[in-house]
Amino acid sequence: MQSLGIPLALIVVAVSRSSCWAREMLPATRESCRNVPGSLGYPAIAAWNEFNGTISGRLVAVVPSAKFCRTLPGGACTDAQWSSGLFRSAIPGAMDQVNFEQGYDLTPPSLCLRNAKICGQGDVPIYSVEAETVADIQAAVKFATKHDLRVAVKSSGHDTLGRSTAPGSLLIRTTSFRTLTFTDSFYIGAKDIGSAVTMGSGVHSQTLYQQAKINRRAVLGPGAAATVCVAGGFVQGAGHSPLSPKLGLAADNAFEFDIVVASGELLKVNSISHSDLFYALRGGGSGSWGVIVSATFRTFPTFNATFASIALAASNDTAANALATIHAQHIFDMDSVRASHSFILSKNAATGGSTVALVIYLPDTTTAKSMALVGPFMHAALAVPGISLLSQNYSYVDINDPLFQSDDNTGGNGVLGSRLIPAQTYHNSPAKVGQVYEQLLNSGTTNIIEVVVAGGKVAENANISSAVHPAWRTAKAHLILANGWLDSASLAEIDVLRKKFKTQQLPILELISGPNAGSYSNEADVLEAEFPTTFFGQNYAKLSAIKAKYDPADLFIVGAGVGSERWDEWGICQV
Repeated sequence: MQSLGIPLALIVVAVSRSSCWAREMLPATRESCRNVPGSLGYPAIAAWNEFNGTISGRLVAVVPSAKFCRTLPGGACTDAQWSSGLFRSAIPGAMDQVNFEQGYDLTPPSLCLRNAKICGQGDVPIYSVEAETVADIQAAVKFATKHDLRVAVKSSGHDTLGRSTAPGSLLIRTTSFRTLTFTDSFYIGAKDIGSAVTMGSGVHSQTLYQQAKINRRAVLGPGAAATVCVAGGFVQGAGHSPLSPKLGLAADNAFEFDIVVASGELLKVNSISHSDLFYALRGGGSGSWGVIVSATFRTFPTFNATFASIALAASNDTAANALATIHAQHIFDMDSVRASHSFILSKNAATGGSTVALVIYLPDTTTAKSMALVGPFMHAALAVPGISLLSQNYSYVDINDPLFQSDDNTGGNGVLGSRLIPAQTYHNSPAKVGQVYEQLLNSGTTNIIEVVVAGGKVAENANISSAVHPAWRTAKAHLILANGWLDSASLAEIDVLRKKFKTQQLPILELISGPNAGSYSNEADVLEAEFPTTFFGQNYAKLSAIKAKYDPADLFIVGAGVGSERWDEWGICQV
């Protein structure tokens, strides 16, 4: 997909305007901070132009998505464009969650909302290298190092923690790395380790599933997602999938990476070459290790599965408590077929009722057997006063079909918080799960997403040496709380919602996760105070040592990533 960047001809204007912006909003003392527009060491226009010449004119000025929309015919994006993940992935400055483009914490705040008259740069990078070759990436890394610039790395902008954007930064985008190759024999050294797929870091999951079906293969990737890039942040965070109980995490099935590290070198990383970095890239956190060019993953023969979609209604919070309790009691019912599912509760604040969407993947299981496995839960749920069935559908299809999604619904404002819930909680205390749901609902939580993707092969892979948080190996589900707002919300209201998980929801959630529990770092709270423990657990010390070896100057810093405790929230100044 062609990048929708702003031509270099406008960079002179961008530099002159952003210099004032930086002096007002970001600290820029040379002794402890990276260079930003307005700093004495920030590259002059001539240096940017010279750099642009070395990368064949692939440097573009970056603006927030709302500002970009004003450059289109008619001066605005349509609703369909604004909410399209595919459309947004082609815009250098766009994030799927628009709140990550906003500079809420800058001084003064810098916002660019869809229909606002005033549009600041916010947390959006100044320039982007729209990389098409490895040499482009290497040149960008070396230029950033030479001029001590903040770097951000992005493939599609799907990151729900906003780690692929940063104010005052140079963005390196890999959206053009779209190679995709299947093979029956992949070699590490002289050893054939089996069938595999090698994909560029810009390959969208929808393309992966389309090609996997054609090649009669199954691959670990996200469920029903269009623009997640499996070879990017997905695998670096561990990568859970609807296929995980059957096949493991994406990190468990990674064979090899090609990555440009902070020195500018292109490294081939696998179990025998740079094995320490191979360890880190499989679960050690998105964006902390370099710029991934491509990754190779194990593939499996394709198979059919039953895909079930069930919608239930709970008339009030008490009924929701009962439904969540019954779900917890029956959460192991489908383990015999290595099924996964999501239990997604949405509360209607106006009526006090909730709807629950149950989305289930049952590998190698007929529709009849699937209905029999789901039956005990359904029978118990519908016997509860206040619970009613809205719809249900079962279909037996190639597994790639329900994993595929034509587009992602994006363009809103939202943040997440989460915890991995141990299997023992469901075995020993299912009623407590329901009570936690009710407490969360009573506290104003409106979106609870329980993703049952652990156990099975995820637990069996505990002996794999990787940076995957050990809590994954004893968990049964990943429970996510989502907090969103409209553009009309005040800065004070937004501040409360951004911090709600930590201040209000986490103490409740810890009743079932336990204290110091782990979390899936790709679907979590970027404001986690104890992120080394929450996202990495006992692996953090080893990851810090690997970071020091491959990135001694912390070129690749992201929020709640390895080494970020040494930097401010923007990755600009050391603390």
